Amino acid sequence: QVQLVESGGGLVQAGGSLRLSCAASGRTFTIMGWFRQAPGKEREIVAGISWNGGGTYYANSVKGRFTISRDNAKNTVYLQMNSLKPEDTAVYYCAARTTPGWGLEYDYWGQGTQVTVSS
Repeated sequence: QVQLVESGGGLVQAGGSLRLSCAASGRTFTIMGWFRQAPGKEREIVAGISWNGGGTYYANSVKGRFTISRDNAKNTVYLQMNSLKPEDTAVYYCAARTTPGWGLEYDYWGQGTQVTVSS
């Protein structure tokens, strides 16, 4: 059974940092990604990482502030978020896909973790 379990969300002041973790079980994936959805807005991709090659993708809004990484031995992907802004407030979802590429179609999703950035 495939599971993606996120952790690490919380409340932080603007300018602060948080690190999200996503532990995957059941299989390995070609691409792992992080999405977010703010109230009243559509879900958007934040970052992605290829499981084998280490290639990464970032949304323009987080480039230079967020870093995605993975630990293959632990089957875990991380999202280090620095210089957080109130507009980063959202539910963050871990997602995984079994095919290569940076498209938005993912096969598996975590339950989400809340990130709130206060001004």
